[in-house]
Amino acid sequence: MKGLIPNDFILDLIARTNILDVISKRVKMKKKGNNYFGCCPFHDEKTASFSLNEKKQIYYCFGCGASGSVVNFLMQYERLSFPEAIEELASMQGVRVPYTTDSNNQYDQAKQIESRNMRRDLYELMAKATNFYQQQLALPTSTDAKQYLAQRGLNSEIIARYKIGFAPNSRQLTFQNIVKTKDDAILYDKAGMSVNNGGGNQYDRFRGRIMFPIRDRQGNVIAFGGRTIINDSAKYLNSPETPIFHKGFQLYGLYEAQEVNRNPKQLMIVEGYMDVVSLAQYGIDYAVAALGTATSEEHIKLLFRATDSVIFCYDGDNAGRSAAWRALNVLLPCLIDGKDITFAFLPQDEDPDSLVRKIGKEGFEDYLKSAPNLSKFLFDELLKQVDLKTAEGKAKLSSLALPLLEQVKAKAFRLNLLQQLGNYLGLLEVSQIEQLISSNRYKNDGKRVETAPASNMKLTTMRILIGLLIQYPNLAKQVSDLDTIRQVKLAGIEILIELLELCQRYPNITTAQLLTECIDRPFYKQLNRLATWESHYQDDEIATIFSHTLKELYDNILAQRQDELIAKERVSGLSTAEKKELATLILVLSKKD
Repeated sequence: MKGLIPNDFILDLIARTNILDVISKRVKMKKKGNNYFGCCPFHDEKTASFSLNEKKQIYYCFGCGASGSVVNFLMQYERLSFPEAIEELASMQGVRVPYTTDSNNQYDQAKQIESRNMRRDLYELMAKATNFYQQQLALPTSTDAKQYLAQRGLNSEIIARYKIGFAPNSRQLTFQNIVKTKDDAILYDKAGMSVNNGGGNQYDRFRGRIMFPIRDRQGNVIAFGGRTIINDSAKYLNSPETPIFHKGFQLYGLYEAQEVNRNPKQLMIVEGYMDVVSLAQYGIDYAVAALGTATSEEHIKLLFRATDSVIFCYDGDNAGRSAAWRALNVLLPCLIDGKDITFAFLPQDEDPDSLVRKIGKEGFEDYLKSAPNLSKFLFDELLKQVDLKTAEGKAKLSSLALPLLEQVKAKAFRLNLLQQLGNYLGLLEVSQIEQLISSNRYKNDGKRVETAPASNMKLTTMRILIGLLIQYPNLAKQVSDLDTIRQVKLAGIEILIELLELCQRYPNITTAQLLTECIDRPFYKQLNRLATWESHYQDDEIATIFSHTLKELYDNILAQRQDELIAKERVSGLSTAEKKELATLILVLSKKD
């Protein structure tokens, strides 16, 4: 629906609206320094932690993390859809929303149709690839692949259910069977199915691998995970990020689990594709896996939307416990009362696949029943670090636990955790623990310590550039060569380029307008976080810092090009021009060192 409202109208409407006028009619706000503060309308609190920056036209809650522009506020506070929030703002300004028809706003209409058609075409291409891999697995010549699956104990039924296939060990056989037109070739590349070797030659990303299709909640194949059977250096290989695949937002096996039971009683998150498939073959059809990445907040939300009971299953070694602890830290701010969460740690040298083969479904599920719940795991890990027999040990437990418990917004969870901490510290009243948490937020002079929402974030070149650009869009004028930036191979470069393109298209765009323009993008949450980042730079330093950081980015481009040339020199040699280019790069970069 967003694409049916002209972008120019949305941006103009936000420019006309003062976020303070909208929020102050719903929340009592009081000015403090350069910002306004009030009690957050999105969670219960007695201390004002909801802040509003009138200059940037954005809000942020230090308690629950709610943030965004005036559009976000109306959507969350009034429970409106995006078009309804725009309608509400338009009504306040006494104007009508000019929804597009076939005859006007052709740029946005065409862009929306193009995006929708591209996604449809990508789904079709991935379906063809899935079918091709399944056909390859069925061939009499695919003996190694069949033998591998047989050794892992997978039967034909489970192979078909998960659409498991085989990518032949050929540089272009998949490409040749899928791609029939120039448009197909473009889509093949966009879907992450090909790899460029740097010399202009492309070849299939997946070769000599057992293929696990990754499906979204509608059943569309959006990516693949491939397990090598030819002793490739990378045991598992996943599709890269594409227009239809964002690994932090997907769980392998969730579609299949909900095909068995639309509202599963429980879901278990495990490490790998084979764990999910093997467990399903033994009737444990509620396992899912993160896709080569740590458990994210979006993963937690997917799980909580699907079930009320979540089991986190890890190896019992130190690496497994470290992964579980990282997941716990992601979980705490996301906790919802009524959810049952446990952490299962497997015996030494066992994974879900191997254990279920040894003890079967009944034995495996009995083992899960003994898994500690969230609170037990939390305190067991903390108690390993302290000696409760001493006052110092109790003080250390308090200092370790309080920052964690402060993140919990779910009332019942929070109360339970506070009571347990009180028992360990010898405090009888929960209110005494609450006082400790409150004192943890204040400096010695009694003033509230406000932690910037992104203050704990590791600052990379890309994050600094995006953070400064979202807060000071006029900095885009410093960037004159977008084509050069497009050569960078760094996480987040696509976000930076999209912001720069928006700033160039709308030279006077503001922070709030940029946020609203990107509200339906998969990276919106990260962008929102950076919009509220307190850099502590002086206003007169901003342009210089952005310029210097931009120079670091350009230096990175040179370094990447140098690495490409060195790699090519080792493999196939360089032309005379390339040798001169490499020599120049080495000289330039050595001077920077």
